[in-house]
Amino acid sequence: MAGQSPFRKIVHWLLVGLVVVWSFTPYLWTLFTSLKSERELYQFPVTYWPHATTLVNYVAVFTQNPFGRFLLNSAVVTVASTVLCLFIASLAAYAFARLKFRGRELLLVGLLVVAMIPLITVIVPLYILVRNLGLLNTYWGLIAPYIAYSLPVAIFILTAFFREIPHELEEAALIDGCTRLNTLWRIIAPLAAPGLITAGIIVFVYTWNEFLVALTLTSTNDVRTITVGIALYRGEFAFPWGVISAAVTLATIPITALILLGQRLVIRGLTAGAVKG
Repeated sequence: MAGQSPFRKIVHWLLVGLVVVWSFTPYLWTLFTSLKSERELYQFPVTYWPHATTLVNYVAVFTQNPFGRFLLNSAVVTVASTVLCLFIASLAAYAFARLKFRGRELLLVGLLVVAMIPLITVIVPLYILVRNLGLLNTYWGLIAPYIAYSLPVAIFILTAFFREIPHELEEAALIDGCTRLNTLWRIIAPLAAPGLITAGIIVFVYTWNEFLVALTLTSTNDVRTITVGIALYRGEFAFPWGVISAAVTLATIPITALILLGQRLVIRGLTAGAVKG
């Protein structure tokens, strides 16, 4: 921004403001809808700001369906998928960053190609596989596919971070008697903490928001995640938009908090390795 003319600065901040308003409008609309009464929701003309704020929709979220159970299921599946994915991705990324073997770069590109495959194209084979393994309506039936689908991106991010760490640190540790695994966990991983956090946030957000796999592989409230649970809120004659908006607002709180806390690390992680020298 230094050295720019006042006109350029004004245009820049106007564009930033437009992007912010455009991005936050759906969230604000959902929040305001969740605070309206049912009568106000269907009145015309439409009111953007609730005239009489009410929390009745938030009460209905927990009384109409086991929303607390949905939250717990999502937390268990998401945390387990994130931790296990980071563990496996760390080992794979270390191999890509430090070990020399034939086809290394080609294999890394292949992982990214796999990540581009739409999940819906493999949902039927995935269902058959999970059913044959007896994992339908279980946590592991959700965790395993989430790990498999998140691994390519996590490996790519961590590989870029591991390559930035000087080889001299690792060589010194090996001379002192550390094994490869000890070097990874005691030296490489701590230095690559921003990359681990970045990959963890991306995997967490994807797993928390995923709908198709959870819908296909679960049929009981005991293991349904929050995205599938929200889809269960239906009225007898119309959709209860106030209740749905309240559920969506509650479901976005963990993700919003996580992104706000780790946004700088996410930006750093996504740009790691983009600039050489």
